[in-house]
Amino acid sequence: MMGDRTLNELVGQYFRQQQEVFGNVFYTEKEKSTDSTINVLFQEEKIPEKEKEQRKIVISDEPTDLFTDEPEWKKTKSLDALYEKIHNCQNCPLGATRKNFVFGTGNPQADIMLIGEAPGADEDEQGKPFVGRAGQLLTKIIESIGLSRDDVFICNILKCRPPDNRSPFPSEIDECEPYLIKQIELIQPKFILALGLTAIDTLLKKKNKMGEIRGTVQNYHGIKMVVTYHPAALLRNPGWKKNVWDDVRLLRRLYDEYLNSKLKI
Repeated sequence: MMGDRTLNELVGQYFRQQQEVFGNVFYTEKEKSTDSTINVLFQEEKIPEKEKEQRKIVISDEPTDLFTDEPEWKKTKSLDALYEKIHNCQNCPLGATRKNFVFGTGNPQADIMLIGEAPGADEDEQGKPFVGRAGQLLTKIIESIGLSRDDVFICNILKCRPPDNRSPFPSEIDECEPYLIKQIELIQPKFILALGLTAIDTLLKKKNKMGEIRGTVQNYHGIKMVVTYHPAALLRNPGWKKNVWDDVRLLRRLYDEYLNSKLKI
């Protein structure tokens, strides 16, 4: 009897020690024993083979985007690569109504970017920005300050034509502006010429009045931005052409100052 009591005390002491270390979580099973005081023993957890397979943790060496929601187009390193990633975009309803995705054209390393509102019918047909009547006028404006379309990069806030040339919806701008920002990041222009209030308001993130802001030099994330009328507005209001002439001469003057400063380095 003394031996039994001693054994019981040792077992009790063992369990108390285990409880102190591991707490009260044990896999136990009652043992069929003639000794009623020793009826709980540790047992290995019995798991069906099928469940064991389900519990297996597979660790892969393959890269994963599990911890980032950054889309592939944001990782592109060139305009060509960006175009390949986004030209089939269907993020807004305009993707279903367009004929062509109007990405932009010109020098991929341009010092000057021209940014308008959205493609029109001619642009949608050809897949190039500013190729209609307004585009032909824009070409003359660019040439008037000694540049060509190949010297600059021309694009729009939207890459798809809104039906009936209506103004872009805010939701459409929200979907498309990140593409424009990526274009600016890749080109790294020194100057931007913003054409029309939609482009101006989108880039500056506030409502503006053309009569107050045109002809000024704005700061777009460290890039000097000159703002002026959209060429389409000049077709309706020829009297505004003088203002645009003044604005692009301002741009040319700033650009010449930049070029001269590079020569002095």
